[in-house]
Amino acid sequence: MPELVTRIKYIILTAVISSFFCGQIKAQINTEQVLRVGQNSLYLEDYVLSIQYFNQVIAAKPYLAQPYFYRAIAKLSLDDYLGAEADASLAIEKNPFITNAYEVRGVARQNLGRHREAIEDYTTALEQLPESKGILFNKALAEEEIKDYEASEKSYAELLRIYPRYDNGYVGRARLRLATGDTIAAIDDINKALELNKNAVNAYIMRADIAIKSSGDYKSALADMDEAIKLQPQYAGFFINRAFLRYNLDDYFGAMADYDYAIQLEPLNATALFNRGLLRAEVHDNNKAIDDFSKVLQLDTDNYHALYNRALLYKDIADYRSSITDLDRVIEAYPGFAGAYFVRSEAKRLMGDTGSAEKDYRKSMALSKLPVADDATDESVAKGTDTPETQQDVANRFTSLLTIDNNATVKEEYSTAGIKGRVQDRNMAVEIEPMFTLSYYVTSTELKEAPYYIKEIDEINGTRMLRFIVMVTNREPQLTDEDAIAKHFASIEYYTSYISTHSPRAIDYFGRAMDYCTLHNYQAAINDLDKAIELTPDFVLAYLLRANARLKLAEVESMSHNKTNAGVPGLVKRTEQMVRTEVLVDINRVIELSPRMAFAYYNKGNLLVGAGDYTSAISAYTKAIELKPDLGEAFYNRGYLYLKLGNRDAGVTDLSKAGELGIVPSYNLLKRMTR
Repeated sequence: MPELVTRIKYIILTAVISSFFCGQIKAQINTEQVLRVGQNSLYLEDYVLSIQYFNQVIAAKPYLAQPYFYRAIAKLSLDDYLGAEADASLAIEKNPFITNAYEVRGVARQNLGRHREAIEDYTTALEQLPESKGILFNKALAEEEIKDYEASEKSYAELLRIYPRYDNGYVGRARLRLATGDTIAAIDDINKALELNKNAVNAYIMRADIAIKSSGDYKSALADMDEAIKLQPQYAGFFINRAFLRYNLDDYFGAMADYDYAIQLEPLNATALFNRGLLRAEVHDNNKAIDDFSKVLQLDTDNYHALYNRALLYKDIADYRSSITDLDRVIEAYPGFAGAYFVRSEAKRLMGDTGSAEKDYRKSMALSKLPVADDATDESVAKGTDTPETQQDVANRFTSLLTIDNNATVKEEYSTAGIKGRVQDRNMAVEIEPMFTLSYYVTSTELKEAPYYIKEIDEINGTRMLRFIVMVTNREPQLTDEDAIAKHFASIEYYTSYISTHSPRAIDYFGRAMDYCTLHNYQAAINDLDKAIELTPDFVLAYLLRANARLKLAEVESMSHNKTNAGVPGLVKRTEQMVRTEVLVDINRVIELSPRMAFAYYNKGNLLVGAGDYTSAISAYTKAIELKPDLGEAFYNRGYLYLKLGNRDAGVTDLSKAGELGIVPSYNLLKRMTR
C-alpha cells in the first residue's frame, strides 16, 4: 500500500504539472503567477510552502478549482488525507470535469479506510482515463479490501491486459490470490513480477511470507529477505523480520545483530525492542533485557506482554518487589491469567510472605483447571483489532507519543530543510506551540514573511517613540550578534539617562523593559513594566509583555531552584501557582482592555494547559480562532488537546487546518495518529 500511494502521487504530480502549462487559466496575471509558483514548489516537493501559495490564490479567487486541486495533492503528499479529501471535493464541486481530482480523492479515501467511496471515485475517473495504470491498480486494491474478490480479479485482469509488463500489478494480484487461498497462483504471479523486475521488493517479501506459512522454509525465506534488505537497507522492519528468520535457523548472533541495527535505524521501534528483550532474556542477559522491556513500556504503558516478561526477569535477579508490582498490573488487566498468579506466588514466597504466596498459588491452580478459550495474555484478542478506537484508546496512544523526540542533529528551526519534502516523516517533539510575546526580532520564513498584526503594536510603532520596531512572535530568535546586543545595552543607558532627567513617561519604562527582555533581564523588565502600568493603567502592551516576562523569570528561577533545592519540590509548586495566578491576571487585563486581541486568548489557553485545565484551554483557543481564523498555532494547540482528551476526529480536523496554515509539526502528529 505505501508503494502504491507513493507511485500514484508521482503519477498525479507529473501529469498535473505537465498539463498545467498546456492549459489556460482565466485569472488576473498576479493570481496566475502565484499559482504557477505554487506548482513549481509542488513539483520540487516543497509541499508545505506550496500550500501557502495556493492559500493566497484561494483567498483572491475562491471560485477557481485548480488551487484546491493542487493543494489537495500537496496535502496528500503530507499524509493529510482528511484535508486532501476536503480540497479534492471542493475542486470537484467547482469543476466536476477535473478527472484527476477524483483520483486524488479516491487515494485519500482509500487511506482513510473508506474503500467503497474510493472505488466510486476511481470508477468516475476511469470513465475519462480508462487505461490509467495507477487508477486501475488502486481500484483493484480497494475492491480486495471490501472482499469483492471477483471485481478485484477483473480489475487486475484489465490492468495486466493493458500493461502486461507491470510488475507491481502481478504483486497486487498475488496478494489477492493469497486472500482467496490460491497459493500456487500467487507464487506464479510473484515469480512473474521478479522476472520482469529483479528490484521488486514487495515480491521478495511476499514470497518469504509464503515460504514461512506454507512450509516453514526459513532458509528460502531468509534468501528473499536478504534481497529485500539489499534493495531497502534503511527500513527497520526488514531487519526485524530477518532476525525472526535467523532465530528460527538457530543463528542467535545474526538475529541479535539485526535487532541492534533495526533499533539503530529506529531507536523507538517497540517491536524491535521487545523482540531483542526476549532474545536477551533467552541468553540470560537479564539486566539488558529489562532495559529493553522498560523502553517498550515507556512507549506503551499498557503493553502487558512486556510487563509480564519484565516481571519474570525481575524475579530472576531477585528484585521481587518490582516483579510483584509488574504482576499486579498484569493480573488487574487479566484476572484469569493463571501464570501471573503462579509467578507472583513464587516472588512472594522468596520475599518471605508465605501466607499471601499460598493464596496466589491456590488461585493459580484453580484457574489452570478451567477451560481457556483464548490466550488470556494476547493483547490483540483482549483489545480487538477490529474494534473502533475508544476515546481512552486515542488518549492512551497519544500519551505514548509524548516520549518521541528528534534524535537527529538539531537544525535551524525555520530553515528551508525543515519544511521541504515529506515533513511528516521527521521525528519532532510533540508539544504545544509556545506563547506569543512582544519582541524586536522575529524570524521571517518562506511560510511567513511578515509578523502577525496587532492594532496596539501598529499604533505604538506609529508614534516613533521607541528606539526599535515592536513585533509579535512565538518563536523569538536567540540574539547572538554582538553589535545588536551592544545596541540594546546602549538603549538601556539612553532610557536610564532620559528617565533621570525628565518627567516619567510610561512609554520610556516600556521601551527599557523591551530592551531588558531582549537581554533576558526579566526582573528588571518587570520592575519597569510595573512603573509603566502605574503611570498608564490601560497600557495594553505593558500587561502583555509583563505576563511573558513573569513566565520567563519563573522558568529561569525554576531551573536554578532545581539545581540548588532538589529536596524541596513543594517550593517550586507554590511558586508556579503564584506566578500562574499573576500571569492570568495580566492576560485577563489585556482581554478586558482589548477584547478582540486573539493572541491574548491564545496565551490564556497556553497558561491553562500548563495548569492542566484542558477544557477551559480549548475554549480559549476557540475564542482566539473566532477572532483570527488564520491563527494556525491555535488550531494546532486545540487539535493537540483534542487528541490528548481522546477526541480523534476533532483533533485530526484541527491539525489538518493548522498544517494548511503553515504549522509544520501538524503533519508529523497527523501521521502518528492516523497510521
